[in-house]
Amino acid sequence: MKRVAHRLLAVAIVSTLAAQAQAEVALDVIGDYEVSFEGLVQADGNWFNNDVVDLNGSSGNDGKDSEFEMRRAELVLKGKGTMFDWVLGYDAKANKYLDVNLKWKLGSNYVQVGQFKQVNSLEELSSTKNNDFISKAMVTNTFAVGRRVGVAYGDGGKNWGYTANVFGREMTRNLGQGQGFGGRFYYAPIVDADSTLHFGISAVDYDTNNDTQRWRIRPDADLATARLIDTGNILNADRNRTYGLEGLWASGPFKVQAEYMRTTTTRTGNSTAADFTGDSWYVSGVWNITGESWGYKGGTPTTPLPNDPAAGMWQVGVRYDDANLTDGSIRGGDEHNITVGVNWYWRSNVKIMANYVAVKSSKYNSALAADLSDDPNIFETRLQFFW
Repeated sequence: MKRVAHRLLAVAIVSTLAAQAQAEVALDVIGDYEVSFEGLVQADGNWFNNDVVDLNGSSGNDGKDSEFEMRRAELVLKGKGTMFDWVLGYDAKANKYLDVNLKWKLGSNYVQVGQFKQVNSLEELSSTKNNDFISKAMVTNTFAVGRRVGVAYGDGGKNWGYTANVFGREMTRNLGQGQGFGGRFYYAPIVDADSTLHFGISAVDYDTNNDTQRWRIRPDADLATARLIDTGNILNADRNRTYGLEGLWASGPFKVQAEYMRTTTTRTGNSTAADFTGDSWYVSGVWNITGESWGYKGGTPTTPLPNDPAAGMWQVGVRYDDANLTDGSIRGGDEHNITVGVNWYWRSNVKIMANYVAVKSSKYNSALAADLSDDPNIFETRLQFFW
């Protein structure tokens, strides 16, 4: 399997270099379908300045260490037709399926069958290649339900839309589990060439895996192997129910975005323990300092191409995010992070990112019978090719 992954990665890199600054590679028109090929290759580096916990398990006596890894190698084949769209995606690095589904278009309505992203996170629904920061916010990485196999029905217009869906496990074995259902509604009272104001609500309810649930969070660093806040295993857990709020304002080159989610893990009927509730939120701001204006489509923001492809587009951003995993007898801890970053998009295929993350966390230590603070700092970089 490793040989297959390496070959697929090589194909991805060659295709990127051959794409000649195009956003996607149009392959052919087969019957009624315009068939195209897309890809995403990301390589990350993380430098950890640890405080208490060794974030990647191999630091020396000075508490500093680094980690480098190919983060993603995604290959996506798409077909667009008058009545049906289809997509087949695979991540050669993670050895897992991405979007694999068929969408039946019925005017403004649609029915989608297969594996796709569930609809309870604005950041999760946005394109991975255009994420504002290297690591998604804690709320997205913790409470958002990613890709699952299911059926969805949706409708919408220029400034509104809704989706309702039922789902099961993730297509790749031993990953996301638990049958459930969910929905999202959004409304944008302002949508024009220069400004967007967007609001959304979402809800999802799904079964736990083997009546056990564990909530734990990486400190806004995808290559960290340790978690600073962690509920441990919540036994006799029945279902998880998450409610979300989202907001977005964009005006010309400026964008402000925020999300809040609150999740309750209910217990089974034979349990005497109380339910657990945790929450998380973030607010972020990004400025395209080279002047490009943000777009909006289908309830998510879209990132523009550089006004001057040769010079590229520069962005600076800041994000504050917060997570609380303490409720009653479950002392999972709380964490507050500040991330500052700079991004450079060159032409239509290259993106370079750099982030600095200041972490402040606190978790109950039973041996000390007190809360213990852990406040590391992390520097992150990413080199990305996409087409």
